[in-house]
Amino acid sequence: MSTLDPELSPVEVEPGTASLGLIGVTGATGQLGSRVARQLAESGIAQRLVVRDPARAPELSGAEVAQAAYGDSAALLNALDGVHTLLLVSASESADRVSLHKATIDAAVAAGVRRIVYTSFVAAAPSATFTFARDHWHTEQHIIGTGVDYTFLRDNLYLDFIPGFAGEDGVIRGPAGDGRVAAVLREDVAEAAARVVADPSHSGKTYDLTGPAAFTLAEAAAMLSDAWGKPIRYEAETLDEAYRSRESFGAPAWEVAGWVTSYAAIASGELSTPTTAIEEITGRPPTALSTYLARPRPS
Repeated sequence: MSTLDPELSPVEVEPGTASLGLIGVTGATGQLGSRVARQLAESGIAQRLVVRDPARAPELSGAEVAQAAYGDSAALLNALDGVHTLLLVSASESADRVSLHKATIDAAVAAGVRRIVYTSFVAAAPSATFTFARDHWHTEQHIIGTGVDYTFLRDNLYLDFIPGFAGEDGVIRGPAGDGRVAAVLREDVAEAAARVVADPSHSGKTYDLTGPAAFTLAEAAAMLSDAWGKPIRYEAETLDEAYRSRESFGAPAWEVAGWVTSYAAIASGELSTPTTAIEEITGRPPTALSTYLARPRPS
């Protein structure tokens, strides 16, 4: 029986798949990496799942499992030996994420990896409003500096996160103003990533992966209201209000800044431009928020 989610489809691979060489997938126990790995397995593509805890690795036909954590150079040298193309799913947000990425990239190059496909973020730049997008820019620059082939998949905010923006009181709060966000479904990103790692013709390209349309958080609240049958509304915060409310959780300053500036990036317009990249890569349009919300909710 297929292990694919119903929404996912196998990667269509051209004849001569063996010439791809071995594909490595980091973060294969996570939501994105596991989806990519399953699609590659369904297509019979040789891969090695690079995971911190092998006991949590998905059991997939034809997939090897190697143990290594981001930044663990010695373990990564062994885990990536023989890998031609590496899907580098960005590490979880942390104060030292850029240094972990750089060490992982350097180990990959030393191990002989020839191409890196990196999951980045829309509007990645050294002065991006969203602080975590700055991390992605520095990572991209480091990859370019190594001289390996690369493809950057710059994801917008995940569409499947939008319902979680609503608090238990039915209010979405954040300093997003009237800005718009072209959020993208994580499943769509996974399908695009699987196709990109299996097709060397994408080398040297940067893709902004978005949903089909941009919407305000007020519009998202209205769609949530319709889908859930209860009132959901958006309440705009100032930056000061947003920082104060989130600092109450006791999270470190870098994490609070990431939470707040994700909304501020919506307000700035940096996340507002839809692209056709998902359809160009996968052959089908990306999923709209209304379509996603029409799916049965998990019990």
